[in-house]
Amino acid sequence: MKLYFLRHGLAAEREEWSGDDAARPLTDEGKARMARAAAVFAKLELGLDAIITSPLVRAVQTAEIVARELKMQNQLVTDERLAPGFDADALAKILPAYPKAAALMFVGHEPDFSETISYLIGGGRVVCKKGGLALVELNATNLKGELVWLVPPKALAL
Repeated sequence: MKLYFLRHGLAAEREEWSGDDAARPLTDEGKARMARAAAVFAKLELGLDAIITSPLVRAVQTAEIVARELKMQNQLVTDERLAPGFDADALAKILPAYPKAAALMFVGHEPDFSETISYLIGGGRVVCKKGGLALVELNATNLKGELVWLVPPKALAL
């Protein structure tokens, strides 16, 4: 199974945001960069079965941009388990809902994605930048996998 981990795009700075952090949105630049990255995803033909996003606004906005570009609005799912605190245990609970899936995209947050990817690949330091995309090929039966690639946002939002 292929698991794509997409960290949400550039969001309003936490220090400058006066509302609830869960409502912190993407910036205009973040939206534009994600639209360019989504166009790259379309060219890559990722073969996604679903896009699963954290419920936080910045992640939902990121996922919606990608889903529109990939024409996957009907395969976009919000899952509370991708909110901050997501980990390999949460992933293990999500995967059974997609038994026939060959490729899933998760949209979420740091440090959760880096720590989860590190766990899946048996260790090492991984850093997912805002708007970056990682691919892990996973053996779903034992939650062990291989990091195939980690693409920084600058390479996606050309």
